[in-house]
Amino acid sequence: MKDIVVIGAGKIGSTITRLLAHSGDYRVTVADRSAEQLLSIEEHKAVTTAVVDIGDAKALVALLTGRFAVLSAAPYHLTVAIAEAAAAAGIHYLDLTEDVESTRQVKRIAETAKTAFIPQCGLAPGFISIVANDLASRFDTLESVRMRVGALPQYPSNALNYNLTWSTDGVINEYIEPCEAIVEGALIEVPALEEREEFSLDGVTYEAFNTSGGLGTLCETLKGKVRTLNYRTIRYPGHAAIMKALLNDLGLRHRREVLKDIFENALPATTQDVVIVFVTVSGRKDGRLIQETYANKIYSAVIAGRMHSAIQITTAGSICAVLDMLADGSLRAKGFVKQEEISLDTFLANRFGHYYAQEHHGHRAAS
Repeated sequence: MKDIVVIGAGKIGSTITRLLAHSGDYRVTVADRSAEQLLSIEEHKAVTTAVVDIGDAKALVALLTGRFAVLSAAPYHLTVAIAEAAAAAGIHYLDLTEDVESTRQVKRIAETAKTAFIPQCGLAPGFISIVANDLASRFDTLESVRMRVGALPQYPSNALNYNLTWSTDGVINEYIEPCEAIVEGALIEVPALEEREEFSLDGVTYEAFNTSGGLGTLCETLKGKVRTLNYRTIRYPGHAAIMKALLNDLGLRHRREVLKDIFENALPATTQDVVIVFVTVSGRKDGRLIQETYANKIYSAVIAGRMHSAIQITTAGSICAVLDMLADGSLRAKGFVKQEEISLDTFLANRFGHYYAQEHHGHRAAS
């Protein structure tokens, strides 16, 4: 039994806790500043809770000391404080952040750490980089790597064609912050919500557009090796236009708390969602120009006796799989570990990574 601390008792943090507790291999302490939020955590013999203010560095280090690892499911602006506390306590660190600057800070902290620091362990960034790197490794030379991911309601019923399925702060952040991309071989920044495209999958039309953070460290890894690399978020058509009006015309990009309040009081949450992972890589094999595509749909499902949304399953399943691989020695146990260092086959063979696997869902077409 390994002792783990999960920071954040929200939708994803509570799912991580359930998966780890029900596995029988981890004792989990869930920490949150809200005692009320902690009441939502399922009672289990392997689970305890702790009220902790992340701003109190001394209390946080005391909580982490002696544990195997800390998993951050907290808002992105708390990432650096948690990573610094993990380094001070001498334990492993994993997070789900999509924030580019926070990840740069985690990498800096990892340079002198004696343990592993593995940020961006969710769906995107996270699993999407594992898939993209696996496809890219099959080519002699690369032309383009295009990554598309979306967490969507199965039954959209409002003008945004969207329901809240994960962190509201995270959604807003990825719609506003600049996005990394490789264009004509050069690593550049491109604006969020731009370069909209449409595509169809299984007879359904979607739109996709630039959002921040989904590439993780893949831009750095593939720089100089690929002509085109980009990441776009998938939504139903019409979503981007309304978001641009809210953020730009109404100025809500400068009033994030107002936009968050509107979202959380107007957009209902749902567990009836679908996660779409769509990666296309082109390049040369034996002198021929070839394209390979990975397409997968993951749906909400009952796990450990409770219904979970697809975004909960994929995000929590991903970070739990990485934790498992760290615990069994499959990953480096020191320094900054990139998602693309993780083998796709090893990930999918893992009990938590298996939630992405073809036989688990029957909704995947890969070539």
